[in-house]
Amino acid sequence: ATAVFTAAAAPAASAASAAPAVPVGAAAATSGNPILPGWYADPEAAVFGSTYWIFPTSSAPYAEQTGFDAFSSPDLVQWTRHRNVLTTDAIAWAREALWAPSVVERDGRYYFFFSANDIKSDQELGGIGVAVADRPEGPYRDLLGKPLIGTFHNGAQPIDQFVFEDDDGAWYMIYGGWKHANIVRLKDDFTGVLPLADGTLFKEITPAPEYVEGPLMFKRDGRYYFMWSEGGWGGPDYSVAYAIADAPTGPFKRIGRILQQDPAIA
Repeated sequence: ATAVFTAAAAPAASAASAAPAVPVGAAAATSGNPILPGWYADPEAAVFGSTYWIFPTSSAPYAEQTGFDAFSSPDLVQWTRHRNVLTTDAIAWAREALWAPSVVERDGRYYFFFSANDIKSDQELGGIGVAVADRPEGPYRDLLGKPLIGTFHNGAQPIDQFVFEDDDGAWYMIYGGWKHANIVRLKDDFTGVLPLADGTLFKEITPAPEYVEGPLMFKRDGRYYFMWSEGGWGGPDYSVAYAIADAPTGPFKRIGRILQQDPAIA
């Protein structure tokens, strides 16, 4: 649940290798901001092959938030919209409020993780699901026919998932709302979770008391960087902070905020 975006991030090395040559003295082409028309939030940026992708949430009232569009670009300047790459028509258990996509590639197939139904208790059907397709633009189909994670663990609402592969080939997912974040290790086929090194299935790694939602993790120089949203999404205190740890399971030390409102701008 991050703010409506105005730019997409991509790994620096990939961006550099894919950037077109610009004659000396010529101005580089830019996309301008916002880079996409319409109301979108929660952008997931990825590079598949030589193409940049953005998978955002279609920001609408929950009853109307029933599908995902995707956007692709060869250069981060010109973008193509791919409409309805995944909708509730392909997910029998999802009725509304699809959001927070996380898309990864494994063995030539693409796996689209999503949140659905905004459940408030274990008695409701919903949570985190996963769909699969043969192309980044879909169409995606439900992989399990049920949520991958559909109940509360350690107080974390099953929403806002982020999936990543560690250097040793292990796949992890961090997720969680309601001020709690969990990490799970995923099975290689993404059909369930495996025990972590300490034997737990759902390990709480809430990085700081300020944590609210929207987790993301990446590894750099052997250390794990955990970013999240804090504050209230509808207010001026909504911001993004980060923490660092030596392992994906923590413990994490909060460093500070990296994105916050500037009242002089908006």
